[in-house]
Amino acid sequence: MSYTRVLYHMARADFLERVRRYSFLLTLAGTLYLAYAVATEKMWILVGNEYRGVYNSAWIGMLMTICCSTWLSLVGFYIVKNSIRRDSDTRVGQILAATPMPKAIYTLAKTLSNFAVLACMVLVLMLAALAMQFLRTEARPISLWQLWSPFVLVALPAMLLTASLVLLFETLPVLRSGVGNVLYFFLWIALLAMGGTGTWDDPSGLRLLYRSTRAALHVADSNNPSDFQFSLTIGGTHAARTFIWSGIDWTPPLLLNRLLWVTAAAGLAILASVFFTRFDPAKEWFRRRARSLATSPALAISEETTPTSSPVVAITSTHLTPMLRTSARQRFPQLVVSELRLMLKGQPWWWYVVACGLLIAELTAPLSAARQGVLLAAWIWPILLWSQMGCRETRHATTALLFSSERALTRQLPALWAAGVLVTALTGAGIGIRLLLIADWQSLAAWIAAVLFIPSLALALGIWSGSSIPFEALYTVWWYVGPGHQLSGLDFMGTTLASARPQSFAFATAILLALSYWRRRTHLGYA
Repeated sequence: MSYTRVLYHMARADFLERVRRYSFLLTLAGTLYLAYAVATEKMWILVGNEYRGVYNSAWIGMLMTICCSTWLSLVGFYIVKNSIRRDSDTRVGQILAATPMPKAIYTLAKTLSNFAVLACMVLVLMLAALAMQFLRTEARPISLWQLWSPFVLVALPAMLLTASLVLLFETLPVLRSGVGNVLYFFLWIALLAMGGTGTWDDPSGLRLLYRSTRAALHVADSNNPSDFQFSLTIGGTHAARTFIWSGIDWTPPLLLNRLLWVTAAAGLAILASVFFTRFDPAKEWFRRRARSLATSPALAISEETTPTSSPVVAITSTHLTPMLRTSARQRFPQLVVSELRLMLKGQPWWWYVVACGLLIAELTAPLSAARQGVLLAAWIWPILLWSQMGCRETRHATTALLFSSERALTRQLPALWAAGVLVTALTGAGIGIRLLLIADWQSLAAWIAAVLFIPSLALALGIWSGSSIPFEALYTVWWYVGPGHQLSGLDFMGTTLASARPQSFAFATAILLALSYWRRRTHLGYA
């Protein structure tokens, strides 16, 4: 069989496996909501101080494309991630490793399957753009080239680049873990910032639209200020005036630029094959751990060998001391400590050094700076500890062992949540102590609400998804948008009095805990 057929069948099989999941349907629903938000003007592009384009084919197509290339390049990364790990967990990777298939073919196939999933979302938005053109009566006739060319030339290359970055992250030792999930968000922010303020054509197409709309608006309104503004807006004030924009003139240099991003995506997929270990544990030096054979004290095994006889194994029976039954109330603190030790297990020494340094900064920095800066860093640092809550047993295949234990619902689940609360309280203890000493009860209430809310969110997402990715992705974005910008209603840390909403997040904590309890009870019922 030729490598082309191998590439096709591998990508097809992986794509079909993904589209049969509930997560794919949820992603499609989210994509449709994105189209709905654009159609109902909950999301739009503001040009200049008060302008937007007339809703003709060119403007609708580019508006949908920018929303697609920006938001789906972020969400899509977390949707398609962990394809290599899934092959390793299901033992499919070991079967593939026994074949003569080159590593580059495997990484290219995975990239194509990632791209196929994201391309489905682009296709949904393309059809939604056509429907929006029929519903809007601002401009006629409909031009399919102006409507769909931005999707093909801007959104699809951006999705291919995202698909290849996913695979590169999965093959690199550190980035394949939760660290990569957090770092990708900041890489995404940096790429958007460079496209919005730089001079190069970024993958999302922001710079292309900026230059084209600036020239068109200057023709329509020569009195427009020279400090041209361009932003993708969610909510807020709508544009007061409109101008006609006929789309981007796709010259050969622009087409070559978009082709360069496709070439870069292919290069990243091939680069990933260099770091791909072909499921060989001997090559994964970063996963080596000290292994020791543990002998059971209940069995004493001896071998007597002679030149003419086989080994003789003598087994001596030993009386096992029965376990003492103690009350659940006495054992609960021990269970909390055990859960805390499991969360902290494997953390390097420098992790504790950084955590202690942040705690000292909370106690010594000016209070306003400590709440708006140091606390932000202190409560992003343990994100990988929180993300394992509720999904650790799924990752390590200990679900049957955990669910068969005594009072797994009434003791283990509260103990796990209490351990998460302890991690949150300890890493932010400096701020809590200072607020208590100055008797700032409103700010202290916001701090307590955050201490309870963060592990509750991690526990609920871990139990419902069975993975750490949803929490790592959602929490990072929420942390940046809400507390990072002191947005009222989203600032769960209460970095300022104006943005603090402790009652709302206390109520959200109760809802999340109820959902976690109900979902875990359902799991126990079917275990």
